[in-house]
Amino acid sequence: MGKFVIAGLGALSFVLPLAAHEHGMHDEMMEKMEMKDAATPASVSVKGEIVDMVCYLDHGATGAKHADCAKTCITSGLPVGLKTEDGKLYLLVGEHKPINSSLADLAAKTVTVKGKLVSRDGISMIENAEITQ
Repeated sequence: MGKFVIAGLGALSFVLPLAAHEHGMHDEMMEKMEMKDAATPASVSVKGEIVDMVCYLDHGATGAKHADCAKTCITSGLPVGLKTEDGKLYLLVGEHKPINSSLADLAAKTVTVKGKLVSRDGISMIENAEITQ
């Protein structure tokens, strides 16, 4: 029985470094994938309707009928987005800060926004957003 324990420990001493090596390769591969995701943002110009993200995501609220509510929601600090005619939705932010105060009066209006497009895990954001109309 002692021989089996020793043989088992010998095999374990071979497997543990191999598993650690594979885990290290996995971490390195994941870092490369994250770096690819976080590549330099592309400059874009996108046209769409200014929406408050909460009401839009909750119940699809858009358009003139929802303008007053959207303005209230955006003014109160809820996330603001841009909904394009082809159905894409972008979160809009300034330079790592909200830009709600400059977008509230544009709620439910169609505008053109210029900025840097970044995407992760299915969510797209235009940062450093500027209205170019």
